[in-house]
Amino acid sequence: MAFEPRITLVTLGVADVAASTEFYQKLGFRRSSASNDSVTFFHMNGTVLGLFGHDALAADANLDTRPAPAFRGVSLAHNLGSREEVDAAWAFAVECGAEPVKAPEEVFWGGYSGYFADPDGHLWELAHNPFAPLDENGHMQLPD
Repeated sequence: MAFEPRITLVTLGVADVAASTEFYQKLGFRRSSASNDSVTFFHMNGTVLGLFGHDALAADANLDTRPAPAFRGVSLAHNLGSREEVDAAWAFAVECGAEPVKAPEEVFWGGYSGYFADPDGHLWELAHNPFAPLDENGHMQLPD
């Protein structure tokens, strides 16, 4: 059997599901009716974002809970069509309560990006990549 390379659901372990749900709704994420007090699901153009209690997520994976490091080795990325869109999205995220991590700037690989963290420290990159344009659905187009 081959493993099909796709992600259907990204689940973030959060300290307070209700507070994190409110944050993501402020950003414009659309909550699914499949959500309940223990878990929130958001529609994301072909993928789903889930918010689940941090300790409950660790228990589900049979892992001990430990304090999360400031850098977890993972970022979620949202690519945009221009530098101006990156600037606007970054400012909006900060207005919604995101923690500014790195203001958008030109980066070494020839694009433009900045970072913010959600209330639980999950890192989001906002980027414009001129080498990987977006299709009509906002999906990155990579060369073969």
